[in-house]
Amino acid sequence: MIQSSSWARDTREAADSAPPAVGIQPAPELSIIIPTYNERGNIPIVVDRLRASLAGIAWELIVVDDDSPDGTAALVKEIGATDGRVRCIRRLGRRGLSGACLEGMLASQADFAAVMDGDLQHDEGLLRPMLDLLRRDAANLVVGTRYAEGATAHGLSSRRARSSRIATNFASRVIDLRLSDPMSGFFMLRRAIVDRFAEKLSTQGFKILLDIAITAHDDLRIAELPYTFRPRHHGESKFDAGTALEFLGLILAKASNDLISLRFILFCFVGATGIAVHFAVLAGALYAIGLDFIWAQIAATMAAIASNFAINNALTYRDHRLKGWAYLGGMLGFYVISLVGFASNIGVADWLFINAQKWWVAGLAGALIGVVWNYVVASLLIWRTR
Repeated sequence: MIQSSSWARDTREAADSAPPAVGIQPAPELSIIIPTYNERGNIPIVVDRLRASLAGIAWELIVVDDDSPDGTAALVKEIGATDGRVRCIRRLGRRGLSGACLEGMLASQADFAAVMDGDLQHDEGLLRPMLDLLRRDAANLVVGTRYAEGATAHGLSSRRARSSRIATNFASRVIDLRLSDPMSGFFMLRRAIVDRFAEKLSTQGFKILLDIAITAHDDLRIAELPYTFRPRHHGESKFDAGTALEFLGLILAKASNDLISLRFILFCFVGATGIAVHFAVLAGALYAIGLDFIWAQIAATMAAIASNFAINNALTYRDHRLKGWAYLGGMLGFYVISLVGFASNIGVADWLFINAQKWWVAGLAGALIGVVWNYVVASLLIWRTR
């Protein structure tokens, strides 16, 4: 009884000396999601501009950083220590803009979520009119467009502008889209849309808006607002040939109603490049070096496997990219998998040819067995995506 009284007294004294409790704060109305990789020089400017343009609005900034070596995540946390509206999700062992955007939106509890780049090319002044449209329920997805009347895209290089136009036209022809700029990375939507369709969205690639527009097509009421796409302030553009290939793969994946995954399509694209490498090395070994066919064929096969591994590591599995000793170990494992797949290819093709007597059926089936084997086992054992 004495011990109980002493405990109660100590508890009351501790409560009296504790700082006053902070009142419960509701979730912000708007979350701005910015995926980053080496954007340290831009982040302070982005935060200052958001503070100025969103005055009077309950907002938060969620920076999703792919473990940038320039210390982007550390700087965001430093800013967040004095401004609770700024927070950081630091991703380890995961890469990719779409996955980062999706992860940021799923971490939000706001009614509305906006996605924009951290390179200062997107006009933060557009966020308020975007929010006004969503508040009035005039739309549930508002897209900042570089191509509608009143918009300009001065920040795009001629190469990127040309690629963007081609990709936009291609997407419009293959899939019914109500967007003038499906390649835009600047948009705002009701966050409930993301919660509803999250499991159907790809974490690969760079075009999350296109994925959302295709996946949630019938549930969207889209509005577009023109803006001026500004030149990049610091750092380098992340656009490359791999980005364009990922875009094409996403279109094909969605055209198949997601029966074929984006990663598998990219794996097949890479396999096609391996055929070109194989024949280039085979011809060089035969005619330039003068090797016997069997040795030239072995050299060509080994070169094609090495090429496939390197490109798959850089593109197909860029979000699980291997480095250092893991890269060497992965390459050795890929050689074993590929050679087993090659043996399976030959075995199935030979059996079908004997029984069906149709060389093209046997060849196609063997090739399909080989590529499916290589993809499934490589995903499980080399890049561990499952």
